[in-house]
Amino acid sequence: MHKLSVIIPVYNERKTILKILSLIEMVNLPEVTKEIIIIDDKSTDGTRDVLKGLMGGEYKIILKDKNEGKGAALRTGFQHITGDIVIIQDADLEYDPQDYHKLIEPILSGKEKVVYGSRNLGKNNKSSAFSYYWGGKFLSWLTNFLYHIKITDEPTCYKVFRADILKNINLECRGFEFCPEVTAKVAKRGIHIHEEPISYYPRSVAEGKKIKWRDGWIAIWTLIKYRFKKV
Repeated sequence: MHKLSVIIPVYNERKTILKILSLIEMVNLPEVTKEIIIIDDKSTDGTRDVLKGLMGGEYKIILKDKNEGKGAALRTGFQHITGDIVIIQDADLEYDPQDYHKLIEPILSGKEKVVYGSRNLGKNNKSSAFSYYWGGKFLSWLTNFLYHIKITDEPTCYKVFRADILKNINLECRGFEFCPEVTAKVAKRGIHIHEEPISYYPRSVAEGKKIKWRDGWIAIWTLIKYRFKKV
């Protein structure tokens, strides 16, 4: 029996957190159990109150004492993993947990160690705003250029790892640079990143999207830094 650890970093997602948990629970994975680890990054919109109401139940809920960023929240969550497969899940409903099946299958079968869900390979997906779409395209191109790999969606949320692989990667990220850092360090270890097409439902800044233009510059610097830094 395999166990899938679903890591959910949360910051000000009061309107969507219960919905995403419901969608995750609806995913039926034969011969795979799920543990859901939620890390609240000091939300201020009432998300914490919602999560406190769930404590003592089936979820592992971690309430951080201060806001440090998505990367720091993920690193905290990784310390509580007991599963042998790990998937990152945002709480904003842009990604569909029904894609778990195709994302974990290559790892379950032993064919792959790391799988990314590609929004660009998914059919009929709507594009996010111009800057997000082309920013993601550029980061994917830069990743391929620097690390001599071939992926189509470097900044995707849906990143799936064999747990032992993830635990052996020393991460330093605090913010959104988790994606380029973990991708760089996986690539430098010579581990193949397999991609599967996924569904995508982009939301706008007005709807709560938090990543900003400066995060793009940080991602570029992160990719360049780890290309030449010993890891």
